[in-house]
Amino acid sequence: MTEPLAMQQVQCPYCGETIELTVDTSAGEQAYIEDCSVCCRPIEVQLVAGGDEWMLLTRRDDD
Repeated sequence: MTEPLAMQQVQCPYCGETIELTVDTSAGEQAYIEDCSVCCRPIEVQLVAGGDEWMLLTRRDDD
């Protein structure tokens, strides 16, 4: 079984900087907005879960 909280590095779709997000994998699939810690722009985050495996998708809020 995976840990409920995981750290994931992603690239900000606005400024291109690599940032680290904390992901709650125990909540199943989810979508939320998180601001970039570098440029403060809103990033749409989608957690896709399947069993013990998960994937984090990010995109610009203005796409």
